[in-house]
Amino acid sequence: MNADPLAPLDLAFWNIESADHPMHLAALGVFSARSPTAGAHAADLLASRAAAVPGLRMRIRDVWQPLPARPPFPALHRPVASALRRPLAFGGAERETDPGFDPQNHVRLHAPTADFHSVAGRLMERPLERTRPPWEAHVLPGEDGVSFAVLFKFHHALADGLRALTLAAALMDPMDLPAPRPRPAEPARGLLPDVREVPALVRGLLSDAGRALDIGAAVARSTLDVRSSPALACEPSGTRRTAGAVLDLDDVHRIRKSVGGTVNDVLIAVVAGALRRWLDARGAGSEGVTPRALVPVSRRRPRTAHPQGNRLSGYLLRLPVDEAEPLARLALVRTAMDRNKDAGPNRGAGAVALLADHVPPLGHRLGGPLVGQAARLWFDVLVTSVPLPGFGLRLGGDPLGAVFPLAPLAPGHSLAVAVSTYRGRVHYGLVADGAAVPDLDRLAGAVFEEVATLISACDP
Repeated sequence: MNADPLAPLDLAFWNIESADHPMHLAALGVFSARSPTAGAHAADLLASRAAAVPGLRMRIRDVWQPLPARPPFPALHRPVASALRRPLAFGGAERETDPGFDPQNHVRLHAPTADFHSVAGRLMERPLERTRPPWEAHVLPGEDGVSFAVLFKFHHALADGLRALTLAAALMDPMDLPAPRPRPAEPARGLLPDVREVPALVRGLLSDAGRALDIGAAVARSTLDVRSSPALACEPSGTRRTAGAVLDLDDVHRIRKSVGGTVNDVLIAVVAGALRRWLDARGAGSEGVTPRALVPVSRRRPRTAHPQGNRLSGYLLRLPVDEAEPLARLALVRTAMDRNKDAGPNRGAGAVALLADHVPPLGHRLGGPLVGQAARLWFDVLVTSVPLPGFGLRLGGDPLGAVFPLAPLAPGHSLAVAVSTYRGRVHYGLVADGAAVPDLDRLAGAVFEEVATLISACDP
């Protein structure tokens, strides 16, 4: 496979990474086991199947030489901003097939454990090997002999949530799936453009510039009157804890049907209420606390074939942790999300990821560490939703019963929340700095309590 230059956002994720803040996303899948040796069998299957998945053979290689010459008049074929970046394209990175790819370097079988989340937290601390394809699958047999777990780790430069799902699903037992819709072919371009395209290019440049100014101004406004909690910020310890909570999707729909809005509105409001309970229980207090939540928005169409690379924007909203009444919290979340949707994912403070397209590769290389440290100024907690298929998955014939998505932890943050819906259940995956949040299980418990409170408030 030919080398594929990293898109600007992928390059940003590649360069933001540090030893204390590895930039991998993950999922902890828990399977029912039909025999005590099911975990070992699953590890063998993952290793043998990985060799046949092209996306898992791709490593990321830094590039420090000028890129090959382009056809003449590149500025006439694409926006001028893109053309101006070409002279500074060195310092980037590209995906390429690893000629020495060995699945055994990526699939690891661990000793039996009684606590999947405890082991997953320790494994989340370790950065992926950057000289090999940046992914790992850790198989964790259960001490009970009737379950095992697999922790999949993918570097964010290799895959976003949807792409990671595609790669992991390729390792599961074969299933008859609908074929993805092909991408429409781009019309062939001649060496010289149609002059009728020039006005559209100019309008596109002006629109990009206006959008960048709008995002920058929105970010500046979002830093005013910040009312977060010290419990959501910390000095990095390099340690990680994970925890999970599983809800019945019918309960979420019951709340949604009673008060309106979307399932996502309810899931975000549950986070706000759980944070309130957790802060009060640990003595940090919730009065006046309205942390800024970054809610990533995928710009992919789920069933459409797509190239590698991240396509993300986001919404930024204040979580009404300080609101005591649960239905009022949900109403505030719904209003904030409606306002974000009306503006669209291409504008506003949550769309900072789109600015990566305006930075040359060398800028990402030199500025990556600084950008990572600035995350704390931009938002206080990540609340992301990761799509999962509606059908059941199996590995070696053993069914996947639960799957907890795990998001990267940004520098200066103590907590990240990811949510997935699978087989009629909602799975909350919590990742925290291990030193800053020793009571992460208490927060997981607060998720259950908040849903119960919302149901009670919705009942006549």
